[in-house]
Amino acid sequence: MEYVVWAGTALSLLGLAGIIYSIVAVSRARKAGLSDDALRARISRILPINLGALFVSMIGLMAVIIGVWLG
Repeated sequence: MEYVVWAGTALSLLGLAGIIYSIVAVSRARKAGLSDDALRARISRILPINLGALFVSMIGLMAVIIGVWLG
């Protein structure tokens, strides 16, 4: 079960990197001084990345918990 824990850790870190990317991208978009419509369009392109990163991170954390529980 050690492999499940390490795979889950890798997935969690990958998800965390995606979340950090989303935060940085939205921060840059806000600082760019875009109009309201352009800002909404840019944030709407970043939203699926954020949701996907949250999902990957959640799956990774679940794998860690299952690996620890079964190991």
